[in-house]
Amino acid sequence: MYHSSAMIYYEHSLKPLKWYKELAGKEGRLTSGAFLVEGERAVAQIIAAQPEAVLEIISTGELSPILSKYPVRPVNESQFKSISAAKTPQGIMAVVRLPLDTYSNELPAGPGKRVLLLEDIQDPGNLGTLIRTAAAFDFSGAILSEKCADPFSPKVVQSAAGSVLSLWLRRTPGCLELARKLQNQGFTLIATELKGDEDISILQQSKIMLALGNEAAGLSPELLKMADYRLRIPTASIKAESLNVAVCGGIIMYLATRQG
Repeated sequence: MYHSSAMIYYEHSLKPLKWYKELAGKEGRLTSGAFLVEGERAVAQIIAAQPEAVLEIISTGELSPILSKYPVRPVNESQFKSISAAKTPQGIMAVVRLPLDTYSNELPAGPGKRVLLLEDIQDPGNLGTLIRTAAAFDFSGAILSEKCADPFSPKVVQSAAGSVLSLWLRRTPGCLELARKLQNQGFTLIATELKGDEDISILQQSKIMLALGNEAAGLSPELLKMADYRLRIPTASIKAESLNVAVCGGIIMYLATRQG
């Protein structure tokens, strides 16, 4: 589901630069029904995943034939820099329709067989990396708690490298309710925990939901109680007590692809 205003906004006159700047905030994204994706490779990934979602290309220079078929907003380098959230702007970005079902409390009709459950992942870099890694390892979607970083904020989108539309996302205060629904559909809820077991054969289940928790606090007691299995990655604890959540998630997602 996309924002209706985003479907018609290009019938109007050119937007002021301020309009693009406001897409850096959640309120601006929800009001406009759009978000920004920066960099040629990230834009190409968005086009590969959902070409119909791209509304406009903003550029300081010439474009490839694929990008030129979209409405183009030429800008100079100073104007581009005023919009960009990147430290080193590449001179190209896309305005992309915001999928508002991201903020709903309903699962997609076909949730797939591998899903992430992310509880209070607050660092945008971690969240973007987890989304990108999930897409790379063919996870179908991710459920995010309301305290997670917003998946369409500039830093998350940048870290995800254009993968934010490659899987379905749900960011909702009812994330545990959605997790229970998936359990009722036959998903095995696997929670990552330092005191968990090391038997990765659990990843052989036909439908898995991998739960990863807050960078400092880990998973909540309520979610751990819901879990069908608690899994840990063995590490040299005397050298490092735990792994970064994005690294942990990446290792387990990779292992899931190697089971059966």
